[in-house]
Amino acid sequence: MKAVDTKMFKEAHQAPAVVEQALRENKSEMELLGTFLRRHTPPFVLTVARGSSDHAALYGKYLIESLLGLVCSSAIPSVHTVYGQRLALHRALVVSISQSGQSPDLIEVTRQARRDGALTLALVNQENSPLAQAAEVVLPLWAGPEEAVAATKSYLATLASLAQLVAAWAEDKPLKEALAMLPEALYKAAHANWQAGLGALVEADNGLVVGRGYAFAVANELALKLKETSAFHAEALSGAELLHGPVALVEPDFPLLVLVPRDKPLPGMVGLLENLRGKGGHLLVASSEAEALDLAHTPLPLPTKVHPVLDSILLAQAFYPFAAELSVARGLNPDAPRNLSKVTRTR
Repeated sequence: MKAVDTKMFKEAHQAPAVVEQALRENKSEMELLGTFLRRHTPPFVLTVARGSSDHAALYGKYLIESLLGLVCSSAIPSVHTVYGQRLALHRALVVSISQSGQSPDLIEVTRQARRDGALTLALVNQENSPLAQAAEVVLPLWAGPEEAVAATKSYLATLASLAQLVAAWAEDKPLKEALAMLPEALYKAAHANWQAGLGALVEADNGLVVGRGYAFAVANELALKLKETSAFHAEALSGAELLHGPVALVEPDFPLLVLVPRDKPLPGMVGLLENLRGKGGHLLVASSEAEALDLAHTPLPLPTKVHPVLDSILLAQAFYPFAAELSVARGLNPDAPRNLSKVTRTR
């Protein structure tokens, strides 16, 4: 098997076109929703999601809190579905995110939130799904069929859609302009050559994926993909937390995939890399910035950059084809991860 023949590899390369369509098709609705939210500002935002969609929701949390100054929290569905508690969600914005829109717990939380007076928004790939029917506002992801178990293009479309929503809500003109350039930047990122990173990971069993801010949200997704597709036990950590105990895991050749986009945490992340250089681990640094790449044992260059809020999306795009290559190099099939199915239904 070759990585280029896998569904995951092919679908990852479809993502730029998917994002372009999603941004175009949803633009008018996003602007209307942004206007409504400015006039009727919710007291807080609650996200409802699991798996890759929950990692996208964490990116949304960073967007909403850093650009809008509103509290954004992730729902615990079992509070509703197992413990039977109803939350005070009147006037809140509840954003439910799913590829399939089939999971009963997400559907129930969305239904309850709508009954309790929240504005419910579904970002979902399946427009006719039960989750879409449960929400008041539906914005499709336009990813089309996604056959690989590991989500790629739907996840990237979700990140772009969340950025588009917040840009419209905040009337952030520079971010809107950068979103127009995002599909072309994603195309360049999809063709990044990260094969140099295979050697440090192909025989390893454990490692860390490190980022901060928007990049930490993406680090969670990359760590999940390493587990799913390569049976590689990866944990995502904030660059602010690594030295507070987890650094004790680092030993000779221990791999650390460090995400360093051009963003406000950049100086601190460069300082972290300088600190880690003397601790024996193997630093794989994914970045567009020379000062970060120069500190890597294995640099993974990002060939383009577009906006500090969006550059972490480019890192995820560059990573997905690499993840398919790593899976194949480890003798696995990234399209059929062990013990997983495409749709997971939790209650």
